[in-house]
Amino acid sequence: MRSIWKGTISFGLVSIPIKVVAATENHSVSFHQVHTADGGRIRYRKVCELDEEEVPREEIGRGFETEEGHTMLLTDDDMAALPLPTAKTVEILGFVPAEEIDPIQLDRSYYLAADGKRADKPYVLLREALRRSGKVAVAKLALRARESLGMLRVYEDALALHTMLWPDEIRSVGGVAPEGQVAVRDAELDLADTLMETLGELDWDELRDEYREALEELVRAKAEGTGPAPEELRRRTEAGGGKLVDLMSVLERSVQEARSGRQEGEAATVHELAERQRPAKKTAAKKTAGKKEPAKKAAAKTGTKTAAKKTGSKAAAPKKTATKKTAEKKPAAKKSTRPRKTA
Repeated sequence: MRSIWKGTISFGLVSIPIKVVAATENHSVSFHQVHTADGGRIRYRKVCELDEEEVPREEIGRGFETEEGHTMLLTDDDMAALPLPTAKTVEILGFVPAEEIDPIQLDRSYYLAADGKRADKPYVLLREALRRSGKVAVAKLALRARESLGMLRVYEDALALHTMLWPDEIRSVGGVAPEGQVAVRDAELDLADTLMETLGELDWDELRDEYREALEELVRAKAEGTGPAPEELRRRTEAGGGKLVDLMSVLERSVQEARSGRQEGEAATVHELAERQRPAKKTAAKKTAGKKEPAKKAAAKTGTKTAAKKTGSKAAAPKKTATKKTAEKKPAAKKSTRPRKTA
């Protein structure tokens, strides 16, 4: 990674040579301004408003406009003469718990790399001291032509620097929050808590820029001559709108959708599946058995009647024999030797 700033960390009497490199990168799709008539690029030129001529970069200086509307020209020598002790130094002012710094004060993120072998030991010393204390260091440094506050902390095995805004650069929140008393019921809070628990933890690896993906797909489709983006992308965009009226119904619907989404995303559990299907199987078995038994009885009756018609009185002989055998085997059942029950 290319360094954008070099200097030293001033940690008491300890000096740590470091290089500052960007910790983040922007993946947003950039556009060019073009002339729609012929596709030519539209470029900005720096033109002097007095003579309306383009000015080369080496002839462009800094100008500061006063309250009276006068522009004061500041040269490089003027800027170099300013007292700026942090021009090449990250001066540590103190150490505080990380929770004392509100994230709204953080600006940009950088990595601090040790500059040379002689910086390895003091670099590791500061890193381990921060790690053991659980605190972050607040420092001052001059970066990008201005002096800024900075927060140094341990990120994995490296030192990270987050530039911070000055306290007077944080705007007041007055007029932002709803004015007046807004009543929120406990039932609504309970549903909100349920929704938060149902959504579960966040999987950072699954996060992606869907707008950038759709835009790149659109560009590819245009390049291949297949026309605009698919209709599915348009429907997805239109589905995002809507007007929420009833907070309770919206929360309940959100909880149901979140639960169904988690059930679809989770792996199937045999235990849960079995518990849900067992009652259905028993009911089905009972219903099937209930339907088959009358059919068997009806078939038996039909067969008996048919046999009786064909054989006449001969069919009565086997019934008597069966009655006698049953009576011999079960003496206690002599009184109930009716032909109908035995049959």
